[in-house]
Amino acid sequence: MAGNDAVSSARGFRVQRRESKDCSVVECFGRLTSENVPLLKDAMREACGRKGRIVLDLKEVPMMDSSGLGALVTLHVSARTRGCTLEVVNASKQILQLFSMTNVLSLFEATGRCGGRLM
Repeated sequence: MAGNDAVSSARGFRVQRRESKDCSVVECFGRLTSENVPLLKDAMREACGRKGRIVLDLKEVPMMDSSGLGALVTLHVSARTRGCTLEVVNASKQILQLFSMTNVLSLFEATGRCGGRLM
């Protein structure tokens, strides 16, 4: 892995970015709520500038509110506009239900962790 950046927040949310050969992996730790969205957006902007493929790992995100959901949709559109792909992996059951209820599951359904799946 070619890099490892960590950004943290006083509210217990943390974002860690690392580079692999074919993608930037952005890992989130903690609840993705309105107060933490700017931290995620900053990390994603930087990742999009480095690689064409970004993997957003939500394994350590127990819950997401509507602001977090809105941020993911915005990041997905922004990445596509910049010629990048955004893949969301390891989403919790709560997050998958949120994706499903809001009809955004199809945006992230075919994505995976360097070859894996969203589920």
